[in-house]
Amino acid sequence: MAPATGATLQWLAQLIGARAVAEVGTGAGVSGLWLLRGMVDDGVLTTVDEETENTRAARQTFSEAGVPTQRVRLITGRPLDVLSRLADAAYDLVFFDGNPQESSRYLEEALRLLRPGGLAVFDDALAGGRISDPAQRDPATIAVRTLVNDTRDDERIRPLLLPVGEGLLVTQKLDV
Repeated sequence: MAPATGATLQWLAQLIGARAVAEVGTGAGVSGLWLLRGMVDDGVLTTVDEETENTRAARQTFSEAGVPTQRVRLITGRPLDVLSRLADAAYDLVFFDGNPQESSRYLEEALRLLRPGGLAVFDDALAGGRISDPAQRDPATIAVRTLVNDTRDDERIRPLLLPVGEGLLVTQKLDV
């Protein structure tokens, strides 16, 4: 993760006083560390990844960074299955760095999980510059392009596309 992207995640978490954050795409735990730095001191990060190796690597990353174990819930599993079991309106921020082809479904889950005013943040929202090129028709690019376009007209959210790193799509859940 680019430092600018991580710093933006930290800033967003801090801006809203995030106490409960969910993350899809744990990876090695780098984005989780950025999120934790922005969260309140007793905040809890719930992070989901399909790969056991990623969960293991993230556990080590968090341990080496001195993150108390009670601040992180590491879950290995299919993200949509895990998200469906998390509590409604219990999260301040949900960060997605998962399968771009699931983005629209991730947004629907995020809207259920978030409290009013909460943020759903999608990484790689510029798809390496491909979303603005109509000739790019691969499934991942089409999925990201659809997500970005759909958020413009969704009255439940306020979207913002930030040109940070590979692009961050930030959507705020409105109280409608």
